This record gives sequence, C-alpha cells and structure tokens, in this order.
Amino acid sequence: MSAAEAAPFTRARPPSAANVAESLYPFASHWHDRGDGLAMHYLDEGPRDADPIVMVHGNPSWSFYFRELVLALRGKHRVLVPDHVGCGFSDKPDDSRYAYTLKSRIDDLEGWLDAVGATKNVTLVVHDWGGMIGLGAAVRKPERIKRLVLLNTGAFHLPKSKALPGTLKLARDTALGAFLVQRFNAFSRGAAKLGVKHRLSADVARGLTAPYDTVANRLATLRFVQDIPLVPSDRAYPVVSETAAKLGVFAKTPVLICWGAQDFVFDDHFLEEWKRLYPHAELEYYPDAGHYVLEDAAERIVPRVERFLAAHP
Repeated sequence: MSAAEAAPFTRARPPSAANVAESLYPFASHWHDRGDGLAMHYLDEGPRDADPIVMVHGNPSWSFYFRELVLALRGKHRVLVPDHVGCGFSDKPDDSRYAYTLKSRIDDLEGWLDAVGATKNVTLVVHDWGGMIGLGAAVRKPERIKRLVLLNTGAFHLPKSKALPGTLKLARDTALGAFLVQRFNAFSRGAAKLGVKHRLSADVARGLTAPYDTVANRLATLRFVQDIPLVPSDRAYPVVSETAAKLGVFAKTPVLICWGAQDFVFDDHFLEEWKRLYPHAELEYYPDAGHYVLEDAAERIVPRVERFLAAHP
C-alpha cells in the first residue's frame, strides 16, 4: 500500500467552514498528520494516477483561493492543495505546539508531498509567500518538478529597489499592528479589500476570511508577517538565502508567470527578478489585476494555465 493509499487521518471541518459557500468550495476534505497530532487539511481532486498539480497558498489565503483552478483542472489532473498549519481548515495551534517559521512551512510541505505520493512530474503553482514555501521545498528535490506557475510571488529576498510596504511593517514590527491583526482580523479582511481591484462578492469575501474567525485562529496570519526576513539576523533570512541561491536549477523548466500589475506587495520589482532568473518564462501581465490575481483575472488565467499544461505535456 502506498503512502497515498494509507488509512486517512480524520478531522471534522472546523465551525468556520459553515461560512464557506459549498457552491464555491465543493471539495472533499482530506487530512495529513504531521506526526505530532497536528493535522494539515488538503484537497485531493481528480484521478489519482495522473501527474500532480500542487498549489501552495500564502498569507492570509488558503486552499479556497485556488478553487477555480481546481475545478478547471481536476478533470484531467490530480490536483493537490494543502492548507498550511494555522490556515484554512488545518489545525490552529498556539506557539507552544508549533513553530510558526518558514522552515517549519517548508518541512511541512515536503513531508506532506511524500505522504500523498507527489514525488515526480509535479506542476507547482505558487502565490504570495507560497512561492517561498513551495520553491523552498522544490529546490531540496528539484527532480520532482516538471513545471512552475508563478502568481504574484517571490522566492528570494526583498529586491533592493523595493521597500517593505507600510501596512506590512506595521503588522511585522509594532504591538499596534499585532493587536489589529489578531483582535480585528485586519490582515485577512484588509487583503480581501486591498488585494483586489474588482469588488468581491459577499460569498467570496466570507470564504477568504472564514478560517480566521477568532483571535486564536488569527495567530498564523500574524506570525507569517512577523517572520518576513529583512536582515541577516532574522531567523528566516538564511532559509531564503539558501533557496534563492538554488533557483537556477529550474533554468530549463517550463515556467508560466501570471502577474497582477496592481499588487502593492509583490509588484513589478519582484517580476523583474523572476524575468532575470527565468528569461525563458512565458509571461501574462494583467494591468487591471491586484495581489489576489486569481480573484481579479481567473477567467483569463485558468485557460492560460490549461494551454501551458497542454503545451508542455
């Protein structure tokens, strides 16, 4: 019996799931035991014998963000989408039970990939800090990766030409910012408003923010921001350095970049670095899309991804 066929680790969906419209998120839940009793929630859609497409979210989104890509691709592909610990429907431990660090995230992803059997011919789709996590795992075992799809993301240090946005600096470095993120869900709610250029429907906005319904359940959204590395003494800094130094291993890997031009965080400073790293990449630039590029431009991105997959079988 393969790891993917082993007896599942079970959990009930959290109460916050009641605020997620089934019509938008019509997927079965699966659970992965990290080995310490903490469960990672994930989607596993499509034929199990097909090559895997793995989608990795950032902060403060979760697997809900990729829903339209999952629906479109699951007919021909095995689509796997994890929720990071503390996010989505995954367990949300406090700091005494889980180290909310970039290294933990990369370790989690690598262990989960092994557990679900996604060990070859992987198409990796990453967004936001999911790029740092996904590519952090990918460079450890680059032979697994068949294609890359990059959606407003990074996997390297903040470009020298780019300053950390004030909203992130507030949340990262001040007690006031931490209070606003945890007490008022400012990061998740703010992203649902500022991260798009087209107003979200009420159901979509509720879906994006639903997992972060209590102060305790917002810890991960805060710790993600506090873990952004800016100087060598930051604990995630060497992890980013190590990943960035190895990105050249994908110099001949098919790459598709779908980029929202109006992202105030992962903006064109990041895009220019990707273009430098992967001059062979196919680029789709959406002038009217923001950080949540899939929310603003899914009707264009989904068929573009489908064409990319077909062109690189």
